[in-house]
Amino acid sequence: LSQASNSALLSIQALSKKSYKAVVGSADSHASLRESLPALAGDAQQLGRLISGLDSQVEHFSASVSKAGDSKAIARRRQVLKLLDNADRLTDLMQVPALLSSTASISPLGVSSTLDLYGHIQRLGALYPDSQLVSHVLSESEASILRLAADLINTLKAPNLKLAATLRTVGWLKRAIPDLISWAPAQDMIPAVFLICRFITLAATLDALEPLRLLAEEERLGQGKPGQPRSSSSTGQHTERFLKRFIEVFREHSFGIVSMSKSVDTNLGGAAPDSPDLVHPLPSALSTFPIHLVGMLLEPLRLYLPAVKDKVARESILTQVLYCAGSLGRLGADFGMLLATVGVSEWVDLVKRHRLLAGRLESVIGDYR
Repeated sequence: LSQASNSALLSIQALSKKSYKAVVGSADSHASLRESLPALAGDAQQLGRLISGLDSQVEHFSASVSKAGDSKAIARRRQVLKLLDNADRLTDLMQVPALLSSTASISPLGVSSTLDLYGHIQRLGALYPDSQLVSHVLSESEASILRLAADLINTLKAPNLKLAATLRTVGWLKRAIPDLISWAPAQDMIPAVFLICRFITLAATLDALEPLRLLAEEERLGQGKPGQPRSSSSTGQHTERFLKRFIEVFREHSFGIVSMSKSVDTNLGGAAPDSPDLVHPLPSALSTFPIHLVGMLLEPLRLYLPAVKDKVARESILTQVLYCAGSLGRLGADFGMLLATVGVSEWVDLVKRHRLLAGRLESVIGDYR
């Protein structure tokens, strides 16, 4: 018994030596349970109240962000994300007006590209009529097309305008004008615009002869004064130079205007024969335009031709007028009969003489063949 008691004591001593700290800590924790358990119960009750409030907030959030709900914040967020995804496209769209202005001034091919690009902008405006960005880009694009149309019209005023350039420019105007002006068809406006541009060019070219006209005017007024001494200029040399140069310029430009205007009318075409429109197509402006052209020629002849006293000089001037009338006559605008209104008495004899020479020339050519 004594030995068993001693063995148990040794075991207890060894166990206490090994687990001393754990036993002491366990005793301290057990002593603090009286305070920890009431605090845990209070925290559990507070957590239960917070969970019920969290549950109501979750239900409110779920209802606000659901598909059936109408949340301005969510809609704004979606809009911002969509704008962020299409940022590159929007940047390209904002650069379109500058691109229109740059491509139109590079080359003739750039004009076609500009009109094609403007057509895409118009389709965007039709697809998104409520978009402020598209409306702004469309308004700036219209301003660029207006400048392009103005440049094309200025091209029609070029002094040495060729038929190919004319038809190309008219084709571009035909594409641009209907988008800018919708109250009148292009086939009615463009021929009139072309005639106005060429008439402005003709008037500017004839105005360059103003120094010669002033000299001719001095001769005309000097010949009418009594007692005027006879000199080398009293026979109308300055007047002859002015009239010859005037007729030469008029012949070149008038033939080009009328011939190119007919080509423009043919290129544009007209309305269908069975069109119900009773107003359009309007009569071509070319039908009465040659009358105004001929009036520009007859007025200087009426004023200054009597001042040319030399017979040879008068015949030379009238020969130029005959050739000019023949040139316009090939286009259906012969004005030879109107020369009687300006007091040209030798016109009939001159025409007979030229017809006789033309007949002889044809007979000689026939014999040669």
